[in-house]
Amino acid sequence: MFVEERHRLIIELLKKHQRVRVNTLTEELGVSESTIRRDLQELEEMGLLKRTHGGAVLSGKLAFEPTMGEKAEIMQEEKRQIGILGASLIKDNETIFLDAGTTTLKIAEYISAKNITVLTNSLSIALELSKKPDINLILTGGQLRWQTHALVGPVTEEFIRNFRVDKAFIGTNGISVKEGITTPNVVEAYTKKAMIQIAKEVIVVADHSKFEKDYFVTIAPIEKVDLIITDDKTSQEQIEKFIKAGIGVITG
Repeated sequence: MFVEERHRLIIELLKKHQRVRVNTLTEELGVSESTIRRDLQELEEMGLLKRTHGGAVLSGKLAFEPTMGEKAEIMQEEKRQIGILGASLIKDNETIFLDAGTTTLKIAEYISAKNITVLTNSLSIALELSKKPDINLILTGGQLRWQTHALVGPVTEEFIRNFRVDKAFIGTNGISVKEGITTPNVVEAYTKKAMIQIAKEVIVVADHSKFEKDYFVTIAPIEKVDLIITDDKTSQEQIEKFIKAGIGVITG
């Protein structure tokens, strides 16, 4: 069993039972106690859990995630602004990755560049881009999360690693200089990590409500981000924090 798969199973057990013991995990996963303790240490360093005497409990970070339908109903103007800006950064002949999400879906709607290749793990984005015959569309495989219409998991990650892209547009539930980009779901986090690894330029799309929010799983530290696209309601104070950290920011 790969490390990533053990980590996922540990988090799933924690979410189900709120706390787990080392001896229970050794039996469930069929590995040694030293391996489990190492896994727990790594997951604690990622902010996903807190180790206790003989086991671990869930981290206190935010863990709620709205569905795709709920997300689509909010921040519509802000997402439109970000979609137009994001699409304007896509140039003819480029290869890009569009992460699953309602904000990245807006980018797909506004793409006008020609002869581009788009990789995506989103059923919604794939459907939108199927209307544009001049785009070479590649849809990943993987397990479908109905909440986000995203294809995720080990199959998706392995597929993604076969490619290299000029730009990856990554959605996030939360973003801060301290914690980086975060999400409530550990499986989606690993899939987004794979997207970041194959991109020459990592572009995070986040409306103003996402700033200074820290969720359950860290996708990547902020230094892995090249550019943030946000809307015109994001405060200048917030923007300056990221600029001081060496991250580019453009707003609607």
